Amino acid sequence: MFTLNANEAKTNFGKMLLKVQSEPIQIKKNGTPVAVIVSSEEYNRFEELKMELVRSRFENIDENDLVDGNDFLDELDSGKYD
Repeated sequence: MFTLNANEAKTNFGKMLLKVQSEPIQIKKNGTPVAVIVSSEEYNRFEELKMELVRSRFENIDENDLVDGNDFLDELDSGKYD
């Protein structure tokens, strides 16, 4: 992964936009990674994968897996899942 410090990213923003089309770019501030810039195409692929995962989790759901929302929130408030 290509890496830039925050100042380099700021001063070379146009070049960074071109570079991110071919690979993600990690941004560091004071030597610590703070962000990863990806192309919009790559971001859309991530979002599609997340939706596929959500869909796969609900494909085999049945009545026994469902709970009343208010009951669940009451259980959360009561500390049942702490």
